[in-house]
Amino acid sequence: MTNRHERLRMQRRIRLVLEERRAAFAARDADPAVDPEATMEIPPPQRAVGRVTVQY
Repeated sequence: MTNRHERLRMQRRIRLVLEERRAAFAARDADPAVDPEATMEIPPPQRAVGRVTVQY
């Protein structure tokens, strides 16, 4: 048997968890469908630091 204080505390924790889950699902649905594991090709830099050009 839980006392009133413990029940209120549990209800508050449940409410916070539900709010966090709602926010997480809303943020997840708002983002475009992107595969986080997908790789992308990064082009090599065109110039090095300073005035030296990079020869490929």
